[in-house]
Amino acid sequence: MADQNAMSSSNTIQILGNNPVSRFFSATELDTRLLGMIGALVLIWLGFHVMSGGLFITPRNLWNLSVQTSSVAIMATGMVLVIVTRNIDLSVGSILGVLAMLMGVMQAEILPRLIGFGHPGLWVLTLGYGIVLGAIIGGIQGAIIAYLRVPAFVVTLGGMLVWRGSAWWMTSGRTVAPLDSTFQLMGGGPGGSIGATASWFVAVLACIGIIAYLVYARRQRRRFNFPQRPLWAEGVLAVLGCSVVLGAVAVFNAYPWPVRIAANYAEANNIPVPEGGLFISHGIAVPVLIAISVGVVMTFLATRTRFGRYVFALGGNPEAAELAGINTRWVTVKIFMLMGALCAIAAAISSARLNAATNAMGTLDELYVIAAAVIGGTSLSGGVGTIVGAMIGALVMQSLQSGMVLMGLDSPLQSIVVGIVLVFAVWLDTLYRNRAQ
Repeated sequence: MADQNAMSSSNTIQILGNNPVSRFFSATELDTRLLGMIGALVLIWLGFHVMSGGLFITPRNLWNLSVQTSSVAIMATGMVLVIVTRNIDLSVGSILGVLAMLMGVMQAEILPRLIGFGHPGLWVLTLGYGIVLGAIIGGIQGAIIAYLRVPAFVVTLGGMLVWRGSAWWMTSGRTVAPLDSTFQLMGGGPGGSIGATASWFVAVLACIGIIAYLVYARRQRRRFNFPQRPLWAEGVLAVLGCSVVLGAVAVFNAYPWPVRIAANYAEANNIPVPEGGLFISHGIAVPVLIAISVGVVMTFLATRTRFGRYVFALGGNPEAAELAGINTRWVTVKIFMLMGALCAIAAAISSARLNAATNAMGTLDELYVIAAAVIGGTSLSGGVGTIVGAMIGALVMQSLQSGMVLMGLDSPLQSIVVGIVLVFAVWLDTLYRNRAQ
């Protein structure tokens, strides 16, 4: 029987080895699960494009989609680490709301009395203030979870109510506006974009970074005698990565400023306006650049640092991690502090987009953030998750919402669809893990 099993396994390997598709994925080491999610995203885009009468896959909608995804994607990168350690954070939407309100009050009412309106450092002080407060709020919740042994579900559920009530209480329900003009650039819009030339420059730098990373990874594999990918596979990865970057920038540059704003800009700068109107590209939006930067930093943190290794060790086997000498309680506190700081960055983007801090800000964001992480491959059982997957998951969730808005579906129906997608994603994760065992 053992010989038969060995022969069967050998034959299976040989068959897979002779399969061109299997050889391609084996050589390039592409994550098939991640590719499946990208394929699902493409199908969602095509489906909504047809059902919306050709409105979805347009430069305008894709540019707006990228901006709308930014805040959820930023929080989803932190939620990956939270879920990897077998915890959950139901309070991220409320933390975003209270931090947006605190930063709004700081820049609209407190700092102007101290340093004056329009001070160039006002937005920096406001953002730093929000990040510090977010880390403190996250640290408080993390300490209760780690040291008082209260389940994360209960602590963050209570936090969801506490911070949402605090946001209303500190301003008695009123909206705080307007915000600092420089701070508003973090929300996107014509002024909150870097333009066509700078966008192509960023794209070239990104392509150089992709190629440099592949070269560095190949040298590291050679240094430690690890198996190396074929040169053609390295070339395929470089071409795919650069194509995605250049294609995205081309789409962003194809979306022009609104006609009236472009005309006002031309008049203010004595620029002649041609008959067809002045075409000024938006380029990459500032919140998208912030989200990408956060994704890069969080990926490095999760995969290249001791803290990242501790996080995944804690999620894989908490008892073994503690026996190995890892201070699991302090790691848990730091994870929730990081989550709070990311909520502050997301709050800055959300409030800057509206040029106001409102009490409804961040409502139900916890649902989208958790769904994005789970759809992106983060296992609720802990120990498994990727930052890139969570950010693509955030894009999937926002694509669903954007598409349903274009189709004119009511908000309750949108919530129903999101809930179904979340349950379906967890079911797929369960099937995937069962097959992997």
